[in-house]
Amino acid sequence: MPTVLIADDNRQITSILEEYVKKDGYTPKVALNGQEAIELFLKTKPDIVLLDVMMPIMDGFEVCREIRKNSNTPVIMITARGEDFEKIMGLDIGADDYIVKPFSPGEVMARVRAILRRVDRTDGQKKQIFSFRNLIVNLDDYIVTIDNKEVALTKKELEILWTLATNQNKVFSRDNLLNSLWGYDYFGDNRTVDSHIKRLRAKLDEYRHESWDIKTIWGVGYKFEVKADEK
Repeated sequence: MPTVLIADDNRQITSILEEYVKKDGYTPKVALNGQEAIELFLKTKPDIVLLDVMMPIMDGFEVCREIRKNSNTPVIMITARGEDFEKIMGLDIGADDYIVKPFSPGEVMARVRAILRRVDRTDGQKKQIFSFRNLIVNLDDYIVTIDNKEVALTKKELEILWTLATNQNKVFSRDNLLNSLWGYDYFGDNRTVDSHIKRLRAKLDEYRHESWDIKTIWGVGYKFEVKADEK
């Protein structure tokens, strides 16, 4: 039975989410501040985390960073405002999704179910290590290196790179990537893909990669481009 960690200092919200989690047949664990969230995460090893941004002691961003140091457990950030910078920051530090208060508990659970289904589909698959010239993408350990130097990517950035790199010169539309990596039942839009690609490129551009690049095909999407003399 999957375990859902609910981290929010609003007891009314945690009580509602706790009931909905139980109705879906999952086991809820509740934390009322950031420190408690970290302690419960380490103790219970939940299958997914619902993480409020504004919490005492440690905010949700700090908690997410701590989780991502050692785990790829799915995280859905919950914010009280629809500010773009909060959404971008959450995604940039490794959150898988975000939702804005006030929200429908039913919608939250739909997102939880969608993410857990995707995790279930990949659990039994043997992942691989992709190598091209100076680039190595290790999907087993979620590590990317260029010239033997580790590149600090979020889980979703690495998955985008893996998808593009293992399909060299194939063009993926934004919808292709959104559906492949977030799922058909994802509630966001394809601008999410653009945001991730932008941050991924910025990180890759700190390293030498003359023989390959992530190229924009205007009006279509993106591809992992291999230079002609390197094919």
